[in-house]
Amino acid sequence: MPSNSDRKTQHATHRRKIRAPCVDRGPEANCVNISQELLDCVSVNENFLKTIVTGDETWVYGYDIETKAQSSRWMGQGSPRLKKARMSRSNMKVMLVFFDWQGIIHHKFIPRGQTVNKEFYVAVLKSLREAVRRKRPQLWTNQSWVSHHDNAPAHSSFLVRNFLAKNKTTVVPQPSYSPDLAPADFFLFPKLKSTLKGRRFDTTDEIQKNSTNELFAIPKEAFQKAFQSWPKRW
Repeated sequence: MPSNSDRKTQHATHRRKIRAPCVDRGPEANCVNISQELLDCVSVNENFLKTIVTGDETWVYGYDIETKAQSSRWMGQGSPRLKKARMSRSNMKVMLVFFDWQGIIHHKFIPRGQTVNKEFYVAVLKSLREAVRRKRPQLWTNQSWVSHHDNAPAHSSFLVRNFLAKNKTTVVPQPSYSPDLAPADFFLFPKLKSTLKGRRFDTTDEIQKNSTNELFAIPKEAFQKAFQSWPKRW
């Protein structure tokens, strides 16, 4: 079992490693460089993935059309073809979600008319820090948690970067134009929305209630499996 000094050395090493490249050589080179950095972090510290708190925002809808597979029905020979109503998405809400390998840490529905700008995102990060303190006390006490989000302008603004730096929060880099490398995009949001497709919610309160219920119904094992598979995408 590694000593406390070994664990501190490993943690310091992976913090030094996960820095965004200083030179932009284009999206492809950026992706390769960052992916290699993250793989190095995993090889140096076997618990690296357990320290990452990742998140993003997504739309949830009052009615989201079923996929072809979901809407398929067994029909006898000669049965009339079912008419499928052409419905459009409506009653939209934006949900911000942050999670780690154990599950949901913080989520928030954005008020109607509110834009996710840099000022709003800093306020969200303040709430996230409090949520980490309450729900992941060991990560908070050890100051071992690291943040991961995509490169949206609000997320990568100087105001946000300055806030994270002042609070000594290390940021795991995200390759540009690579949503398939973000757990929110390849795991959480598709899984959440698959349970909501084809269901109708008449009010925004119903949207929030049902999407929150489905969000917290995702088992811990699913989060662990997603994080374990994450390095295979790097």
